Amino acid sequence: MPIIAKLPSPNLFSTLPSTPPPNTPRHTSSPPKPPIPVPKYPPPPLKSRKHPPNPAFKTLHRNTKYHKPVKPGVISSDGDRAVVVGESGLSYLLPGAPFEFQFSYSETPKVKPVAIREPAFLPFGPPTMPRPWTGKAPMKNERRKARKIALVESMNPVAEEEGRVKQLEMVRPLEMGRFPAEVKPRQKVIGKPLTRAEIYELLKPHIGSNRQVNLGRDGLTHNMLELVHTHWKRRPVCKVRCLGVPTVDMNNVCRCLEEKTGGKIIHRVGGTVYIFRGRNYDHSTRPWYPVMLWKPATPVYPKLIQEAPEGLTKAEADELRKKGKNLLPICRLAKNGVYTSLVKDVRNAFEGSPLVKINCERLEPSDYKKIGAKLKDLVPCVLLSFDNEQILMWRGQDWKSMYPEAPSASISADSDATNGFNFSGSRSDDYQKPDPNTVISSPKMMSLWQRAIETSKAMLLEDIGLGPDSLLQKVEEFDGMSQATEHSYPALVFSSEDGISSHDDGSEEDEDDDDDEDFLSDSFEGMESSVPIGSLPVVVIDPILQAQA
Repeated sequence: MPIIAKLPSPNLFSTLPSTPPPNTPRHTSSPPKPPIPVPKYPPPPLKSRKHPPNPAFKTLHRNTKYHKPVKPGVISSDGDRAVVVGESGLSYLLPGAPFEFQFSYSETPKVKPVAIREPAFLPFGPPTMPRPWTGKAPMKNERRKARKIALVESMNPVAEEEGRVKQLEMVRPLEMGRFPAEVKPRQKVIGKPLTRAEIYELLKPHIGSNRQVNLGRDGLTHNMLELVHTHWKRRPVCKVRCLGVPTVDMNNVCRCLEEKTGGKIIHRVGGTVYIFRGRNYDHSTRPWYPVMLWKPATPVYPKLIQEAPEGLTKAEADELRKKGKNLLPICRLAKNGVYTSLVKDVRNAFEGSPLVKINCERLEPSDYKKIGAKLKDLVPCVLLSFDNEQILMWRGQDWKSMYPEAPSASISADSDATNGFNFSGSRSDDYQKPDPNTVISSPKMMSLWQRAIETSKAMLLEDIGLGPDSLLQKVEEFDGMSQATEHSYPALVFSSEDGISSHDDGSEEDEDDDDDEDFLSDSFEGMESSVPIGSLPVVVIDPILQAQA
């Protein structure tokens, strides 16, 4: 405390000074400069084009709305080469060609195109097109230099005086569009028909093999012709597997394959076709087709869906489309499936309803539109809509039933589906509803019942007012008769005098048919037995034994 007393002002809690000390600004250091400054380059100059671009490089059908109406005839020509519009659509004509070339031979619509989506160019290699070469020479490295030169056997060996020698030559580029001056007829190349044993031997290595030609939504294209001949160079049979849109009409695919390749179809199962090249086929003398380097743009065709289809007014067509929204589809098409039975299913569906719908969910729009165009010609029918990935069809006013024996079923089907629309699609005021007590079966079911009665697999009761006991008795009697009919077969009767066996009077000996030209079987498991499966000869002998007893 003596120290505090000595201070001049003993007040320890004195007030702070009225003027605070000035705030000295803090020193902010700037970021260090980079050791090497970032160089600033000028923008690259635009490349000057010395030559104008070729019009063949422009994909006008994709980036622009190129639309040029065309008429049947030649629309572009370059000497002997021309682009032609005809009954078969857009085709390309080359000098010496055996036929007019197309991008697709099996999937071209049967109507004339109305316009094209790109300028008319020939999609072949030089000198058949005005498109310049944009390729690049292969790079030469050590591995390429050390590789040996491939030698192949010459197609035209030279015979010297001492004897025939095997001549080898280097691989040379293939000539574009080489066609022989003398073409052998197709019948001479194929030769005599194959026998059953020969067909089996030819098909045996191809059944489980994946060496095949895949045929997709574009059908039989032009480049596939060269591919088929490449398969024929190694093997006498080429396997073609068809999937998707072309399988709706397999007969058309088979016709195009035989017509364009010159081969013979020896086996067909589902969407798989086996083509035989012929007995007298020579790979060195066959025609060499030029290869298409790009896919031509599809021409513009008339619309498939019309607001007022043939036989209907616009109001009636809209009414049918409205009713088709609540209609259940008869099937659902899988992507890249086999649709060989689709035409038959649609025809059978038209027996019960004038409207038929097919579910095409997850299919490409171009695919189910092509399917609809095929069904329009094959069934035939009238297309109403492609909305919601579904094909809606009407059977048309000229439709006729496949079963003319029972026409009443079509009347009941019309009344249920269209609710007052007759065959032509127009509403009839004097339409009478059928009697609910009258049972009307479908024509197909009536034909099945009639066939079952003829083969003793069903029985027609004349009196329907039978009791349970009498009905059971009828069923037991019919059961015994049907079993005897199904398992009966003329038995062999041995004579006690000479011991020689002979058939009954009503039986005939089976003769082996050696004609192999009409071979249409799809399996080669074995020949059919002369005795039907499940036959019991004891059924015929049993009445004789009972009479003797």
